[in-house]
Amino acid sequence: MPHVTDEAQQTLDDATAVLRSALAGDGDAVVGAFDAVVDRAGLAGAYGVAWCLAGTMVGDVTPGACALDFPGIDQADYDTRWVARFVSAYANHDADTGEALFGAAMADGLLPDCLLTLAGSTVATLRSRAG
Repeated sequence: MPHVTDEAQQTLDDATAVLRSALAGDGDAVVGAFDAVVDRAGLAGAYGVAWCLAGTMVGDVTPGACALDFPGIDQADYDTRWVARFVSAYANHDADTGEALFGAAMADGLLPDCLLTLAGSTVATLRSRAG
């Protein structure tokens, strides 16, 4: 059982490193933090960090049966649509969709862009809550 706790703590530490870089406005460091996770824990580790960031965006809302409205989302760039759908998957406790989105972005060669946008969106959400 301690292994699960260690893994969960590592995911939180990695998400914190990503957010620190995003808060500093350092996109290269955000990508570097995700690359370090992939080097250490593979894509599953990066997915765990992304899922954690989505959870940070959703906040205290209990996941499940959430209807999120994103007007004009179909006209948005790939990474923006991806973030909206990934966060919706988290909010609806739909890990299968989250994993499918993650895999699709990777297959499309756009995962780094999507993760960078997710980190930036998470920071923007945190700032709007604080202000």
